[in-house]
Amino acid sequence: MKAILNHLYEYKTLSKEQAKNILIDITEDKYNPAQVASFISVYIMRPIHLEELEGFREALLELKKEVHLDASNAIDLCGTGGDGKDTFNISTISSFVVAGAGYKVIKHGNYGVSSICGSSNVLENLGYQFTTDESRLNQQLEDANICFLHAPLFHSAMKSVAPIRKQLGVKTFFNLLGPLVNPVQPKYQSVGVFNLKVARLYEQILSKINREYQIVHSLDGYDECSLTGDCKLISKKHSKTLHPNKINMPLLKQEELFGGKTIEDAATIFKNVLNNTSTPAQKQAVLVNSALAIQCFDFNKPFEDCIAEAKESIESGKAFTSLKKLTL
Repeated sequence: MKAILNHLYEYKTLSKEQAKNILIDITEDKYNPAQVASFISVYIMRPIHLEELEGFREALLELKKEVHLDASNAIDLCGTGGDGKDTFNISTISSFVVAGAGYKVIKHGNYGVSSICGSSNVLENLGYQFTTDESRLNQQLEDANICFLHAPLFHSAMKSVAPIRKQLGVKTFFNLLGPLVNPVQPKYQSVGVFNLKVARLYEQILSKINREYQIVHSLDGYDECSLTGDCKLISKKHSKTLHPNKINMPLLKQEELFGGKTIEDAATIFKNVLNNTSTPAQKQAVLVNSALAIQCFDFNKPFEDCIAEAKESIESGKAFTSLKKLTL
């Protein structure tokens, strides 16, 4: 590791193969925690390069725990996190709205590292039991239209570095990897990123694989469509900027999206949105992100129709029913 660190400290980059091999070595505990922390910290101080990200992604997918689910007509809604905005769990709630609208969702997620409450935190609080049991996950997907894959159970590398990431308490390149390494690689993906540089990296990676995707970044720094200003959308079909006024949505304020100070606060907001008892701003943010995910299945579908499907999912109780079925 000493040679690797010196190489990186000289502002040099890694090839895809080097990056892949280093991450495999990390999972095999070939380096001590201080060395791993130093390695991770390099990418806090400088942007990750495409080949490095591709190498890290290949390592995680090669080492993943196998699980066989039908991913051919399923979607993952996931954000990188790390935007420092302390929003409520918009993409995770949207996952249940999309499931309630009749689409299959295979959600990949983890505990919060740079935030108080990640998707795994809130779902665990709501009673979901993480599992790698294939038959159980398939049954959840059949009954609730959604199942959840807790990243540390499927990626040994994520599990091995979790204590170091938690102690660092800031976003790392593992934030960037999370949305790229869903163990079953669903065909459809709606993914939020925290800046435009990451959006471009994702576009290069996702365009190479058999994926229908929409990359979402609000230009004031959110890794989702926050409705607080312009939002950049990138897919195979388009690259455009969306403003709330263009989709008949109000302009929201940052404080209206605050996720609370505890996991319990986050869980309360979660249930309120799915129960249709949330604030208007919370519901609107979820509706637009749910609609963006629904649109991934058919980019020719008018966006107002996607909004209508998401709205019906919440107001009919179907979204909340998906949550109840998953947490039984």
